[in-house]
This record gives sequence, structure tokens and C-alpha cells, in this order.
Amino acid sequence: MSKENITFQIDSDRKAALDAIAIHCNCDRSYILNEAVAAYLERYQWQTEEIQKGIAEADTGDFADDNEVKATFARLTNAY
Repeated sequence: MSKENITFQIDSDRKAALDAIAIHCNCDRSYILNEAVAAYLERYQWQTEEIQKGIAEADTGDFADDNEVKATFARLTNAY
């Protein structure tokens, strides 16, 4: 995979936090930034895919009925 440079501004507090993490992990800031971007992209790509799946299901009329919604709500609210 080829690599490219990218430049952006960051708050000095965040830069200091990144540097502290890099020192703690014995790696450079670039490594920490690449890991952070990879985690961010993974999370939001997953979310986008799930939204698209939900839209496709809705387009075909595949909705949860009242009993399914109530059961899920009860499971989620009683779990804590």
C-alpha cells in the first residue's frame, strides 16, 4: 500500500496527548495517528454499511412488528 503525506491542524493539547501516547508505546506520532484513523474509519464504515442494510430492508418492507420492538426494548432496558 502506498503512503501519502497529509497535513492538518490540531489543538496543541491533542498533539501533546498524542506525543505522550507515542512515548508510552515506544513508537512515533505517525504510527499513533495511523492507528487512530484506521479505528475511526472502521467504526464509521461499519455504521454506514449497517445504515445501508437497514434502508434496503425498509425498501423491501422488512420492518420489526410491535412484539419484536417490545421484546428488544425489554431486553435492552432490563439488562442493566
